[in-house]
Amino acid sequence: MSKNTVNSDIFGRMLKSEGLFINREAMRPAYTPDILPHRGREINDLASVLVIALRGETPSNVFIYGKTGTGKTAVTKFVGKELLKKGKETGKHVNFIYINCEVVDTQYRLLQNIANHFISEWSERIPFTGWPTDEVYAKLREAIDKAGGVTVIILDEVDKLKGDEALYTLSRINSNLLNAKVSIVGISNDLKFTEFLDPRVKSSLGEENMIFPPYDAGELQDILKQRINIALRPSSIDDDVVPLCSALAAQEHGDARRALDLLRISAELAERKGAPKITKKYVKLAQNKIEIDRIIEVIRTLPTQSKLILFAILLQERHNKKAEIAGAITTGEVYEVYKDLCKKTRTDSLTQRRITDLISELDMLGVITARVISKGRYGRTREIKMSSSPDEMMTILQEDDVFKELAHYKVRGQARLI
Repeated sequence: MSKNTVNSDIFGRMLKSEGLFINREAMRPAYTPDILPHRGREINDLASVLVIALRGETPSNVFIYGKTGTGKTAVTKFVGKELLKKGKETGKHVNFIYINCEVVDTQYRLLQNIANHFISEWSERIPFTGWPTDEVYAKLREAIDKAGGVTVIILDEVDKLKGDEALYTLSRINSNLLNAKVSIVGISNDLKFTEFLDPRVKSSLGEENMIFPPYDAGELQDILKQRINIALRPSSIDDDVVPLCSALAAQEHGDARRALDLLRISAELAERKGAPKITKKYVKLAQNKIEIDRIIEVIRTLPTQSKLILFAILLQERHNKKAEIAGAITTGEVYEVYKDLCKKTRTDSLTQRRITDLISELDMLGVITARVISKGRYGRTREIKMSSSPDEMMTILQEDDVFKELAHYKVRGQARLI
């Protein structure tokens, strides 16, 4: 039988292999364990604010800040789960609603989502769109008052909300309620988020602030070891894997999410290869895969002008390689190719100064590296190098038909400054 022959029961064969995981979901950042290592102080601080909900009183609004992967969402969900549990034990009516504002980002959608939390009948639920906003608000107020008790609303990624109206409306809702009370917990990576809010909103919120510090490498190791005990089979990981994942994530500002993703993808790659253990080799492969995936997403979401500049860089790089031209690509070379591409695509071209700014942005995003160098009496320029595989970047750009048509574009030879 040919080695290329496909087994008709391919999934059956794969299911027979034991694998490295016993609970894959425990490796995902969304999983909330029963114990959160190194966040005891933050848990107690948030619980001390919300505890008065169990006495039927209105907790202060709280804003939680910290970099990505510092446990903000996990702590908030954990405290919310404990709050609901204690409410049932004591017979106190408490509601806990979690909303991600990156998904639910408008006033209408936010009010609709909160209201529908209380409405069980599909015939009475507020539709995805179509109602006047004041009618949605009236329905929300009626639903919360009917439910009674204290409602704690978690707004994760609160800085992604469009406009201040939603926060202003929610911050004033208690003055329109007769039988219920509402408290808001906002979560954001942006420490300056509230500085840009309308003064009326800031005044209505009257928030308390909590800051979550990044994890250090030792704390990240404890978090990973806890998840490994839940997620992986015994003796399925080398001793040096956890310190490596922790060290790499600590370099990324103590991001526990990054550490977990790195370990999970390492385990998945090892499992697919049929390896009995996760080793450092798979961590390196996972790190490369995560970086490539990040670059792919960045390139796909670039504005058209930035894509044209990146495409010009890739074309110039390909030309230099074929012509055996040594040295890095310069801003001037890129600008000449970029102007030609703008003509071919009938796009308005930007000034060279603006192109220099956009090249700096691509550098900041990690798509390229651009180093400023002096050319003596010729002034200064940037030397540009690719940070990932040029072929992969070209493939991503050519998902857009415009760039697919430019695939055979030839860069004209240019005189180089010595």
